[in-house]
Amino acid sequence: MSPDYLFGLVVCLLPVAAWSGWLIGRRDARRQRPRGAGGSLPSDYIRGLNFLLNDRPDKAIEVFIKVLEVESETVETHLALGNLFRRRGEVDRAIRIHQNLVARPTLEFDQRALALLELGLDYMRSGLLDRAESLFKELLESGAHQRQAIDHLVDIYQQERDWDKALEYTQRLEKLGNTDLRDRRAHFLCEQAEALRAEGNVEDASAKLRQALAVDDKCVRASLMQARLAMTAGAYEAAIRHLQRIETQNVAFLPEAIAPLVECHRALDRIPDLVSYLERLGRLRTGVTPVLSLAEILHELQGPEAARQRVVEELRQRPTVRGIDRLLEYSLAGVEGEARENLALLKEVTSRLIEQKLNYMCGKCGFKGRSLHWHCPSCKSWNSVKPIHGLEGE
Repeated sequence: MSPDYLFGLVVCLLPVAAWSGWLIGRRDARRQRPRGAGGSLPSDYIRGLNFLLNDRPDKAIEVFIKVLEVESETVETHLALGNLFRRRGEVDRAIRIHQNLVARPTLEFDQRALALLELGLDYMRSGLLDRAESLFKELLESGAHQRQAIDHLVDIYQQERDWDKALEYTQRLEKLGNTDLRDRRAHFLCEQAEALRAEGNVEDASAKLRQALAVDDKCVRASLMQARLAMTAGAYEAAIRHLQRIETQNVAFLPEAIAPLVECHRALDRIPDLVSYLERLGRLRTGVTPVLSLAEILHELQGPEAARQRVVEELRQRPTVRGIDRLLEYSLAGVEGEARENLALLKEVTSRLIEQKLNYMCGKCGFKGRSLHWHCPSCKSWNSVKPIHGLEGE
């Protein structure tokens, strides 16, 4: 073990040692026995301290667990010690302590329920999801810690990708806590749709997406998935309707719809309609992506100068690195000599900035990533990761 680890463990265990010593003294006084006179507990306590002071925390742990006999007044100490080990990643020790508590027939109902809850968390931390599931279900049957048990069961079913059970227990959680979790349920239905689509079952996948939108009509993910399914089938009109719905669902996600919208309009040869729609989005200031897509179309139809002017207008209102990068690209077309070299150098800088930047951020924990996650990898929240807006984003 490293010195830093030992020091941290000693610091954490000293309060436990002090608390156990106080309990021993209190118990001895209650039994009217002189401290150290014939009893084994005081000597064990002193032995545990010696182990601790001699950098032998493993032995100290064993002694303190033995010293702290499970009684009503020591249960909290056992729980605190077990939680300490779980937080430090020593899950095996946490499991042993909490198992020792649960096995005691003399525990009060509330104490045993709390020990079961903590043991379930130990099992989750160690990846023993089936054992954790059985403990949380036992808590549900007993009527104790209902909300926490259901919440952890939903977490387990998400990890196991058992979306039927995740939906079932999320609905139970909604009823129990009188909370609105429809956005989470919609994502579970989208997960089912993804699995069905991967199997080639497009019809059932479409049905799941319709169900997701019936649960939460603001589910952007369902609209994007519907559009992809429609595009695969060549139903570009339908895909456009699904994509344009995102504007009323959550305008922050509109940049995700621009590329497929362009593809659909090109497939239908409806470029004027696309230009009108992108111009309207530009006026609504929904991000730089619609403006850059519009500039690309203007470049095709009217030449680089028209595209450059449109990007300049955007930058005057809302400067972004992506906008500057595109302006430099268009400006390079008509410049030669030293000026071109200077612009090319600036273009190289902005291109590197764009390559290195993270495009999405979780509104709850601040996690940032290059791709869109509907389920935050850090805080595990649903629908909290969105495109970044501002100078370095949209």
